[in-house]
Amino acid sequence: MSDSPASPTPYEVLGVSATVSHDDLRRAYRRLLRETHPDTGGSAAAFQAVQDAWELIGDPEDRARYDRGEGVVVDAVSGDAGAGGFSATVHPTRPRGGSGGASVRARSYGHPGGRARERYLSLMREWMGRGTDLDDPYDPALVRSAPREIRGLLAEALAEEATARAVSGLGIGFTIWNDIAVPHSDGKLDHIVLGPAGLFAVRSADWGGEVKLAKGEIVGPSLAPDEEPFHELHRAAKAVGRQAGVRFTGLIVVVPDDDLAVPSDVVQRGRLSGSLLVRRSLLPSILRDGASAAGRESVDRVFDLRTRLQESLRFV
Repeated sequence: MSDSPASPTPYEVLGVSATVSHDDLRRAYRRLLRETHPDTGGSAAAFQAVQDAWELIGDPEDRARYDRGEGVVVDAVSGDAGAGGFSATVHPTRPRGGSGGASVRARSYGHPGGRARERYLSLMREWMGRGTDLDDPYDPALVRSAPREIRGLLAEALAEEATARAVSGLGIGFTIWNDIAVPHSDGKLDHIVLGPAGLFAVRSADWGGEVKLAKGEIVGPSLAPDEEPFHELHRAAKAVGRQAGVRFTGLIVVVPDDDLAVPSDVVQRGRLSGSLLVRRSLLPSILRDGASAAGRESVDRVFDLRTRLQESLRFV
C-alpha cells in the first residue's frame, strides 16, 4: 500500500474501525476476500488491496507497529526514501549541500503547499479537541489515525512541496509562482511556471492511489464521481490569465510516479485538448522542452510575461 497520507488506511480498506478486536478484524478480512475475489464478481485490484491491508495489520505485532506509526519512510519534501516523516517543509530557492558552490536556482515566489498545511493544522487541532496537547501534528501514528479528509490536506501540501522542489532545479531561465489566488473565488492555482517553452498552469495532486485519463478527464478510485481536476484547473487558469492579460501555453496535472501507469497522458479532444497528466519525475523535462513541438518563447516575450505576472498575481 502507498505511504501517501491520502491513501486508504488498512482499516478503511477492510471496513472496520481502528479499535476493532482481532477476531472481528479477521472476520472482516475473510468476508472481503470472498466479496472481492475475481471469481465471485470482484476485481483483482480490490482483492489485492484487501490482502495488502491484512499484510499490514493482520498480525497483532504488525498491527501494533502500524498503529505506532512505524515504517513511514516517505520524506515530506521530495517524496524520496528517508526518515523525514511528515514534518519537513521546502525552500525551493535554497541550494542544497554546503555553503560553497551553490547552483543557481529558478526564481520562486509564494509558499508551495502553504494553504493546505494551514488547513491541515487547523482541522487536526479541531479533530483532536480543544485543550488537547498537539506536540507533533505530523507524528505518523497521529496522521494515520486522522480522518481521510485531514490526511488528504497533508498529502496535497506534500505534493505541492515536492513539485516545487522538482522544478526549482530548472535554472535561472525559469520563474515559478506558488499558491496563487484565483480572482473572485476562494480557489487557487498550485503553480505557474514560466520558461523558454512557455507558460504553464500546474496542479500537484496526490489522491492516494492510481489515476488515469478517461474521456478527457482524470478518474480513479479515490476521486469523487463529480470531481473534474482538469476542468477546475482550466477555470482557475482562465481567471488568472484574464486578470494578468496572459495566455497559458498548457495545463499540467502532476501526480506521484507510482500513481500513473504510463509516464504521461494527454487529452486528445475538446477545449482541454493538449492538457497533460504526468508523473512528477517527468515534469522538469516537459517544462524544459515543451509539451509539444511548438515554437519556444523569445527572451523578450518571457520578460514581458514575467513582468505582467509579477504585477498582477496575488497569493493565497
